[in-house]
Amino acid sequence: MATHYTPYREEPARHRLPAALRAPLEARTWRELGYALTGLPVAVALFVWTVTMISLGAGLLVTFVGVPVLALALVGCRGFGALERARAGALLKVRVAAPEPLNPSGPGLLPWLGAVLKSGSSWRHLVYALVHFPWAVFSFSVALSFWTYGWALLTYPLWFWVFPMWAGQGGIQLYGDDHHSVYLDNPFEITATALVGLVFTLLTPWLLRGLTTVDGLLVRGLLGPSRLTARVEELESDRGVVVDTAAADLRRIERDLHDGAQARLVNLAMGLGLAKEKLHHDPETAARMVEEAHGEVKTALKELRDLARGIHPAVLTDRGLDAALSAIATRCTVPVTLTVDLPTRPAPAIEGITYYTASELLQNISKHSHAHHATLDLWHTPHHLMLQIRDDGIGGADPAHGSGLAGLAERLGAVDGVFVVDSPPGGPTVITAELPWRA
Repeated sequence: MATHYTPYREEPARHRLPAALRAPLEARTWRELGYALTGLPVAVALFVWTVTMISLGAGLLVTFVGVPVLALALVGCRGFGALERARAGALLKVRVAAPEPLNPSGPGLLPWLGAVLKSGSSWRHLVYALVHFPWAVFSFSVALSFWTYGWALLTYPLWFWVFPMWAGQGGIQLYGDDHHSVYLDNPFEITATALVGLVFTLLTPWLLRGLTTVDGLLVRGLLGPSRLTARVEELESDRGVVVDTAAADLRRIERDLHDGAQARLVNLAMGLGLAKEKLHHDPETAARMVEEAHGEVKTALKELRDLARGIHPAVLTDRGLDAALSAIATRCTVPVTLTVDLPTRPAPAIEGITYYTASELLQNISKHSHAHHATLDLWHTPHHLMLQIRDDGIGGADPAHGSGLAGLAERLGAVDGVFVVDSPPGGPTVITAELPWRA
């Protein structure tokens, strides 16, 4: 499950005309028409190449020549696949990543042929060539017919004079035989024809949208990377996030120890050394210095406890999320209403990430929200652990600006979580985190 966030976006401009009336003139409709019309020649060329080369290669398999011919057929299909991905991206705004590259086991022709023939992506491109051809013929015929007839009939009042002037008949012939003919030539029939054309014209964009949706599914399913490859890439990215996050946490702990407790312990050691030297000839000063050192010890212990609580609080380990979230909710400067509904405790990793996420979000509310009240809800679904925090503050939280919210999104993404931010200016802010449930 990919991590994502939804920053606030301004509402799109409202149009005076409804979508059904705007659709025939929108750029998207023209792009989809162009895709349907240009798809046929590409599909014909791809189909002819595929059938010819596969048939030739299969016929030559009795000799070794058939193997490189089949490989060449698959490589040609991959080339056409790149063209189709580019066409879908330009006209349909369907962005499909290139499939996994060929991975020969070594240099030379034979390893390359083996990589081509063993590549599942190559065979998916071949399936696309065979499946897309009949669909492209259907899409081309339907799109061109509806578009042409729709605009022709809609504009019939503007050009019906062509028939009596140049064709010697009253108008479009609706019916005719040896004894009788019916023409659309009077004002009522011309108007009715234009209205039928209007229906066709308004229907065509939505028909095109349905046709190109199928095209988009074919391109995504057959010309892109396999699900396994996409999953491997996602896991590699998540692993990098986990490593970076762990390194950042270690640097933070080292910095906190160096600047806080370690510095106090060094001062404490120096103070005790001076007190030891003064113990015999100035016991009063030595006693005062020991008292100051005692205060330093208490402060250092408090800093160490705070640091340990930030890493993994003892209350979380001992009593679970309910008690741990109650503790951080009481430390928030904004009143927080807490609701926890969990049947059992989740896995320690999920529990720790949930606690860390809630802690960071409540700190953000304290520092930036100017809210009067907040709610924190934690509940369980059959497959997910849901965390939602809402506040009535000023809003405007946006992970895209490089804030700590982006770091939370990456942390959740490392465990296949989802992070959604809804924070319009003026509020309210609603942040939802979804983590996989692992008991």
